[in-house]
Amino acid sequence: MFMGRTAVRAGPSLPCTANGDISNVASFLDIRSFFFVALTAALTGLSAAHAADDFDLSPQQPGRLHAARNDAAIAAIPKEFKFVTPGKFTIAVSPGGPPLSTYATDAKTVVGADPDYAYAIADSLGLTLEIVPVAWIDWPLGLTSGKYDAVISNVGVTEQRKEKFDFSTYRQGLHGIFVKADSPITSIKEPKDAAGLRIIVGAGTNQERILVKWSEEDVAAGLKPIELQYYDDEAASLLALRSGRADVIVQPHAQLVFIAARDKNIKRVGTLSAGWPDRSDVAIATRKGSGLADALTIATNGLIKDGTYARILAHWHLSEEALPASETNPPGLPKY
Repeated sequence: MFMGRTAVRAGPSLPCTANGDISNVASFLDIRSFFFVALTAALTGLSAAHAADDFDLSPQQPGRLHAARNDAAIAAIPKEFKFVTPGKFTIAVSPGGPPLSTYATDAKTVVGADPDYAYAIADSLGLTLEIVPVAWIDWPLGLTSGKYDAVISNVGVTEQRKEKFDFSTYRQGLHGIFVKADSPITSIKEPKDAAGLRIIVGAGTNQERILVKWSEEDVAAGLKPIELQYYDDEAASLLALRSGRADVIVQPHAQLVFIAARDKNIKRVGTLSAGWPDRSDVAIATRKGSGLADALTIATNGLIKDGTYARILAHWHLSEEALPASETNPPGLPKY
């Protein structure tokens, strides 16, 4: 049985241009990104003071790790490749929330696991990092139009995206499976562990698709179906979990890691690959055919080998998302 309610909200539409003038669209996206970034910064500035003690959201970032120059990665950069700004590695980041990327307590500096990883990559390439905050919906056009060299913003590898972009992987794409702190549930690793449970999930999300399949497997095995519950926002979802109206919440792992550290009343009992039953990776996105992806993959593998990569993830409590090695353009999530 699946029950609950779903909130549906319409988003802004792109302007139509009869002659396909990309400059008009790009200008529109610049304006939209400006207002999105300003609003996000303002909201984050108000809430940063209440962030989890385990996470440093100061603009200074005294704990940020730096990496050694990687001559092999530098040599792999095509001679014809032109960085947006000479001497700088310019990346787009969508400050969606801690611990991946968010605005610091000054409401203007972008901090988090993705920025720290980007700084390490820039160090490896002998470059200075330049971060461009953007609205999530705008990064593809900005990348293809040459506004930045790469996007480092929790972008998952999909077969559809690979048609337009190259990828260098740097984290596993994981969903977190969390319960309230005093729950008797201790582990959820496979469909049978979730049989009969009431699970909060976002409507239309990849995790919902996976949990529907889990429930189908449970029913086929003679077990109780999973009851999926939908709520309008994070606060309502967490209240339902804490009050016992739901047993489990499943959403992107990093978000729940931060919430658990902040609120100290939920705990992790499992993780779920975004590509279940296969692995799904998060990657740096670059322009298709630019030739930069291989250099970024080499740089990432250098960070993995010398331990910098592991220390960055541990600093942001994301060690579970570590990859054993970076790959260029691995298999991505299929088109559903």
